[in-house]
Amino acid sequence: MPTTTKDAAHGALVTALGAECVREATEADAVSGVRPHWVATVDGTERASVAMKIAAEHGLRVVPRGSGSKLGWGCAPDAVDLLLDVSAASGIVDHAAGDLVVHALAGTPIAEVNSAARAAGQQLAIDQPLPTATLGGIIATGTAGPSRHLFGGVRDLLIGITVVRADGTVTTAGGKVVKNVAGYDLGKLYTGSFGTLGVITEAVFRLHPVAAEHRWIAVTAGDPESAAAAADIVRHSQAMPTAIELDRAEPDGPITICAQLEGRPAATHDRAVELAAAIGHGAEVLEQAPSWWGQFPFDPAAGIGLRLGAEPTALPRLLNAAQDAAAANGLPLAIRGAAGLGVLNAGLPGNADAAAVAEFVKALRASCDYAVLLRAPQDTAVDPWGPIAPGLLALMRRTKDQFDPEHRLAPGRFVGGI
Repeated sequence: MPTTTKDAAHGALVTALGAECVREATEADAVSGVRPHWVATVDGTERASVAMKIAAEHGLRVVPRGSGSKLGWGCAPDAVDLLLDVSAASGIVDHAAGDLVVHALAGTPIAEVNSAARAAGQQLAIDQPLPTATLGGIIATGTAGPSRHLFGGVRDLLIGITVVRADGTVTTAGGKVVKNVAGYDLGKLYTGSFGTLGVITEAVFRLHPVAAEHRWIAVTAGDPESAAAAADIVRHSQAMPTAIELDRAEPDGPITICAQLEGRPAATHDRAVELAAAIGHGAEVLEQAPSWWGQFPFDPAAGIGLRLGAEPTALPRLLNAAQDAAAANGLPLAIRGAAGLGVLNAGLPGNADAAAVAEFVKALRASCDYAVLLRAPQDTAVDPWGPIAPGLLALMRRTKDQFDPEHRLAPGRFVGGI
């Protein structure tokens, strides 16, 4: 960026937002190693719109940031001029408890939302292992936890969204009641887009009641086939599990299948006992979730994390492929995730050999539906997203062109360099 243009852009930001809200970026603000010129802090939709209009006028490339807990996920951006910090856009706008709906600013930590919802006996059923994760970041990365099995993922619970587009235009989709689905597909489009289509500033989510009682049924299996058989018994039972999770701490170690049930007191425990008996093989009923429940199998700040997907019926193939690939490359693999949905997270230590990680990912991609490298050191020579059908990639690029014609929003962070 020419110096005169850079000075003019900085001056415009300071004039519009105030000197206290615009600062020079530091190394701590880098996005996957790419350091921005400035960080601008905004506290809501209106000021985010102002910042984006200035960015458009001066051709600034922008990456939005909430708490930054998942800022290192995905590809490194091609370049960043402005890091737009929306963490100050925090707070609950409205909690319509009678309608089971909450409207909050995108910088609001999900822990804060659930604290308010639980005071009314409700919950936002998006389990997050990162307590600082904000609503905007959760939507942008599409991350959900165990409860997705019963309640659905982020895009299923999101019923309204406010986004500032690349030119500063404010758009709103959906509504504030569950039955209002106007523009709902637009909310789905923004979910998992990694900030490449717009800056999310507000969200409206559907809530669910908090059950009076929870029980967990756990069984340990010695091999993938036995583990999958136990998961299938739960999946096809009449117990209506909230979640069916899997945990394997070592590539060839034992596999724990754990299901969560919830409902009325006593009745839930009785259902759990019946389900444990149906599973057999030493299945036990727990009154507390295992310590690993809902946690990533990798260090979110320094580890290597992947998201793997396959049909639930193909779970043994996925687990065996992961075990073989880890052994072939000498990697200490840990796997955890939704056995009932066929969506698992895999973890490796952050100091794992880059070439071995690349070979491991290549082998996995030949054996499952997808293997996305969520986060990894910058020297890992592998495309985080993996191959994608040409027709789908063309559609995604047309969508990018429509929403961000100049490709200034998180350029290069998403699939195919979008």
